[in-house]
Amino acid sequence: MRKPGCLMAIVLYAIAGYARQVAAQVDQQRAQEYFKEAQALCERDGGRMWGVSLCAPMVIFDRRTQTIATSRPAPEGAPPQLLGLVNAPLEWGGVTWGAYVWDFVINRSPLRRNELLLHELFHGVQGKLGLMQPFLASEHLDAVDGRYWLRLEWRALARALRESGDNRRVAVQDALAFRQARRRIYPSGVEPERGQEITEGLAAYTATVLVADSSSDAIASALDLLVTAESGESFVRMFAYTSGPAYGVLLDAVSPGWHRRVRGTDDLATLLATALAVQPVADAAAAASRYGGGELRGHEEERDQRRMERIAELRRRFVDGPVLLIRGGGSGSSDSRGAVVIPGEGTVYFGSYRATVVSGSLEAEKGVLVASDGSSRRVPAPVLRDEVTVSGDGWTFKASPGWVVREGARRGDYEVVRRPP
Repeated sequence: MRKPGCLMAIVLYAIAGYARQVAAQVDQQRAQEYFKEAQALCERDGGRMWGVSLCAPMVIFDRRTQTIATSRPAPEGAPPQLLGLVNAPLEWGGVTWGAYVWDFVINRSPLRRNELLLHELFHGVQGKLGLMQPFLASEHLDAVDGRYWLRLEWRALARALRESGDNRRVAVQDALAFRQARRRIYPSGVEPERGQEITEGLAAYTATVLVADSSSDAIASALDLLVTAESGESFVRMFAYTSGPAYGVLLDAVSPGWHRRVRGTDDLATLLATALAVQPVADAAAAASRYGGGELRGHEEERDQRRMERIAELRRRFVDGPVLLIRGGGSGSSDSRGAVVIPGEGTVYFGSYRATVVSGSLEAEKGVLVASDGSSRRVPAPVLRDEVTVSGDGWTFKASPGWVVREGARRGDYEVVRRPP
């Protein structure tokens, strides 16, 4: 998961349904086995898929125990600051490494673990392929209509993966109609969706296909992702990890070699529609009945009632109550599962969150409000320790040299500003 936009921040790769369990220190023997498995899959591809090899050195780090495993001798000098905070490609010793968090590696099945390793190795070459697109969070996917039409799209894609011939074409037409219906309601969400499907969707697709032993295995894996993701509590930054493999595997079936022709400006669904020479079905509402639309709508409306109560509570904590305001973009890590959008304000991310901005560094465990455009972060109930350190329930911020924490405009608020000359 990455940004607003992979070029602006780094976000942890996570799959809906993954239950985080605290692991012990990095197990050297197991780590080397994992590296060998990923290397073998990379060598099996031999650069055929994208025209370039994905193979690169890999490193796994655990920040709690400060233990590390590398697939080749580590470079001299200090390791990257984000090591152990993100699953992402990182520059180390002048070389791009695939970097991973031990907990994320150890707690996956062999299939999903190898997908994670290959996913980040693809990110390491993605920029050279011209397929790294910046994107904002698709916050509309937390609303009733956003979720409703996305889940219908996924159900239609699942049917298309299971079927062939005319039945597949009809299911694709349904998926396109559901996608079109959503984007008509949320036109401002079109580009964020498209960008995330290119950046994260293609990475997830690549990992799905390269780890699979056959096309049927790739279809089965894409189907499993669709079924698992539907039960997710939040799709805000997660949907492309599911949509990307589904569209990509379908494109493999009807337009072999499409991935060597795809461009960063493309839309995956449009590519599939063109390959099959189909248009969205005319009546999306009628098509919805073929996928349990009525029951699904009721489920999403019930969820939205709970969501509005949750938003009111979060608004009191992160907007109306005393907060620390940290302006500016930067790099960092977050876990998007369970994220909640506060309309007009941004998205609250829970779980482990780390960010480094020009004014300082933030570590939080119980929630951070990130503005919709990524221009600021807020954490609640700040308590000033000194002019460079402020903390609250489950979070701490330390200002960089040249920056200080000062009282904000409202009583109880603080903000980070440049130190006066």
